[in-house]
Amino acid sequence: MNEFVEIFNLGKTYDTTNGPAVIVQQFNLKMAQGEYVCVLGHSGCGKSTVLTMVAGLNSITTGGVVIANREIDGPGPDRGVVFQSPCLMPWMTAIDNVLLGVDQVYPHAKKSERHDIAAYYLSLVGLGSSLHSRAADLSQGMQQRVGIARAFALRPKMLLLDEPFGMLDSLTRMELQEILLEILVKDQVTTMMITHDVDEALFMSDRVVMMTNGPRARVGKIFEVPFDRPRVRTEVLEHPDYYDLRGDMIGFLEEQDHKKLVADAAKREHAKASEEQQMASVG
Repeated sequence: MNEFVEIFNLGKTYDTTNGPAVIVQQFNLKMAQGEYVCVLGHSGCGKSTVLTMVAGLNSITTGGVVIANREIDGPGPDRGVVFQSPCLMPWMTAIDNVLLGVDQVYPHAKKSERHDIAAYYLSLVGLGSSLHSRAADLSQGMQQRVGIARAFALRPKMLLLDEPFGMLDSLTRMELQEILLEILVKDQVTTMMITHDVDEALFMSDRVVMMTNGPRARVGKIFEVPFDRPRVRTEVLEHPDYYDLRGDMIGFLEEQDHKKLVADAAKREHAKASEEQQMASVG
């Protein structure tokens, strides 16, 4: 594989009143240029922590991230980020929200050129007729389209998506998934997406990285997704490998559930034994 992104021994530890809390430990992943990888796991396992470290928005405790032969040391325009909530300036128009980033990344371009870049990507996400609508007047799905257009307009080397469709209804979610894939196929942007949706991961990605439960979460298993691109949803669902892959991924998640139940039961037994020992010593 032609390595474009290398995440090596990535770890995150927070200091707490009860001592260090290790959220992610020794997370390792290599990605090829233009590859789409979904990171999937249970809520709270550290998926978003990994993404924010790769984005440079969260300090790295151990390990590092190399993108296009450069180790990152903070946020930068080489990485476009789309969160579950698009974080727009509500009083500004759709195109002005996109231009916030474009003006920073292309300060020496003509004003008309920057405008054309912003308008082009808004058109790609289906907002060509809403360039001058205020963000506050747009629906949630339309606001997320603005967020996606803003990220692509920076022409980043890597796109980072943190459950970008999580707050949308199912029809809007499916439509935006397909729009996003069309742009990604066209621009060949290396992409990491966080999700907890098995079907979304299978439809969108080239590989699915399954994370173990936290604390000390890491890569537990990686699934290769064999479906051809460009993808048609009905063809993906009819692929002979689809339900086997889906079942294996759900099986991994259920195994993590079982391990958590066992660990929680052991903690309760330990706490009970400690309490009984303490009472006995007092008596």
